[in-house]
Amino acid sequence: MSEVVSYELRENIGVISVNNPPVNALAQVVREGILNAVNTAQDDASEAIVLACEGRTFIAGADITEFGKPPKDPWLPEVLTAIENSSKPVIAAIHGTALGGGFEVALACHYRCAVATAKVGLPEVKLGLLPGAGGTQRVPRITGVKAALDMITGGNPVPAGKANEMGLVDELLAGDDVVGSAIQYAKNLVESGAPLKCIRDISIDPSTVESDFFDSARKQLARRARGQIAQDRIVSCLEAAVKLPFDEGLERERELFKELVSSPESASMRHIFFAERQAAKIKDLPRDIAKRPIEKVAILGGGTMGGGIAMCFANVGIPVVLLEISDEALERGNSIIRKNYNITVQKGKMTEDKMEQRIALISGTTSYDDIGDVDLVIEAVFENLDLKKEIFGKLDAACKPGAILATNTSYQDVDAIAAATSRPEDVVGMHFFSPANVMKLLEVVRGEKTADDVLATVMQVGKKIGKVCALSRVCYGFIGNRMLGGYGREAQMLLLDGCTPAQVDGALEGFGMAMGPLAMSDLAGLDVGYKARQARTDLPDDPKLYRMGTLLVEMGRHGQKTGSGFYKYDPETRKRMSDPEVEALIKEEAGKLEVEQSEVSNEEILARCFYPLINEGAKILEEGIAQRASDIDVVYIYGYAFPVAKGGPMHYADSVGLKNVYDKICEFRDRYGEQYWSPAPLLKELAEAGKTFAEWDRERGTA
Repeated sequence: MSEVVSYELRENIGVISVNNPPVNALAQVVREGILNAVNTAQDDASEAIVLACEGRTFIAGADITEFGKPPKDPWLPEVLTAIENSSKPVIAAIHGTALGGGFEVALACHYRCAVATAKVGLPEVKLGLLPGAGGTQRVPRITGVKAALDMITGGNPVPAGKANEMGLVDELLAGDDVVGSAIQYAKNLVESGAPLKCIRDISIDPSTVESDFFDSARKQLARRARGQIAQDRIVSCLEAAVKLPFDEGLERERELFKELVSSPESASMRHIFFAERQAAKIKDLPRDIAKRPIEKVAILGGGTMGGGIAMCFANVGIPVVLLEISDEALERGNSIIRKNYNITVQKGKMTEDKMEQRIALISGTTSYDDIGDVDLVIEAVFENLDLKKEIFGKLDAACKPGAILATNTSYQDVDAIAAATSRPEDVVGMHFFSPANVMKLLEVVRGEKTADDVLATVMQVGKKIGKVCALSRVCYGFIGNRMLGGYGREAQMLLLDGCTPAQVDGALEGFGMAMGPLAMSDLAGLDVGYKARQARTDLPDDPKLYRMGTLLVEMGRHGQKTGSGFYKYDPETRKRMSDPEVEALIKEEAGKLEVEQSEVSNEEILARCFYPLINEGAKILEEGIAQRASDIDVVYIYGYAFPVAKGGPMHYADSVGLKNVYDKICEFRDRYGEQYWSPAPLLKELAEAGKTFAEWDRERGTA
């Protein structure tokens, strides 16, 4: 049929086999091969047709590399029409995952069978898209509109057993021989005279859908969309499935798919899809480098962070030893872990038995003597460099040769910490984000002397525990926290210039940030930033710098934990409310500092807060702190809740235009001074050349 699709007759059953590794994506040659095979089977001795895949999975989706390129015949709807119009029943034999276009192929078949371990789903929403080959029209005809809405807007795969209950899979196959079992199922269908079932022939009674269902769905989804538009368009497609004939519904789906595939939101989300995979690659490490075995881990510090890190390892079956300074501290740490697991159990996402199995993997000690056999130790204590150096001296003495010594520091000098040991080559940074058992980012910090196999091992371990890893070299704050300085600085400067806290946060949350910078400071604790600033000697001597944050801390307003900060908080719900006292204080301080307040637009708020991120990101690239611009985007999407629909700060800069960003920074420099607004040389170079950060990555061979 084609180089990746074969067809053969096995007794009275025709078998189409797709072999397009690694995931049998629906590339043009696959579409063409399936179409030719279905057409061939119409004229041979077969009485039914089984569509199966070789390798580890059924068709796991479209070929994403074809997006944005001119379509090549046959396009997928043509293939699905041929399957649906077959004069002989076509049975999809599913193993692994049938996702996106792959599941749409299965839905066009007359029957679907699957092994118990298989999963099906329509994850297009995670790329800012919707199913474009009938998924939004066929699924609600089987499952009902509500179940279809949840499945398609959530984008998560459905296990075969649940899919069978929903009617998405007709038969669960016993054993692992998917093709053999599917052939037998096909023979049974032929012998029983089973009809050619076409999902398109099912109609949805509009009276079964509540009159306000679609409007309510749009409003509910808009609250969590954070700038994404695909969810709204999916609702429109489901509405079409109820109100329009099938073919007209398909036309509506295709129209909205085309809109999304050319949208900046989808382009941003596809950028992150590829960026996440690129971030795992370290350009100067051999792919086949031997990794160190990690079979037991120790965590120093059983607080919120240490406990969360311990859970990450227990969740994948790796035993953990928590090392604390006292039995009381250990008890507190264990109670935090149990509380976190209990929340998961109460939500129905874990059984109590599974919880107890994981907790049993976590033991505790107060002695360094009990961690001599671990393969990896992660220090997660208070951010004090002298304390960390002291601890690493003890680890050097206590841990076996070859053990990896990692620090969870968020901004301290990893090289200085490594120098406190006799084996700096074994020292690395593993910067988890809080809560560590939830947040996906792991910033891996490569010290000057970190061994290659240590780096490769930590990247592999990070992936194993479900983290998205991004590599950073050593500097104050690494990638994420270093860039964050200008973002937080300008948020406070904007207050003196005439904004209220609610206006600053409102502009950024309207952009898609999960929480504005001032509300985030309140959540983290204003005293945390206050103490960090006190320890720094490199900050400009400017009375306006962090003026409001400093005053609020000195007034005892430390944020949510004290009930007041930039906002005041309801003691029961912790709901934030604007505080007239703070707004009056801002005006008073602006007067003292002779700052003339004026109205500030949301556009200026966004530029003042985001352009320092971009400018610092450019400096980080120049200095080689980050490998590539897209790694910075990954850090901000997964560690700082930057909206995925904007693609991260560097991708956002590319979409705005680096010349526009550079010109605005120069304008701010002229207005506010060079100490805060000095354009990065790389930004200037790219802006003048009319290039993007993405092009810079490609030219350097890191994209």
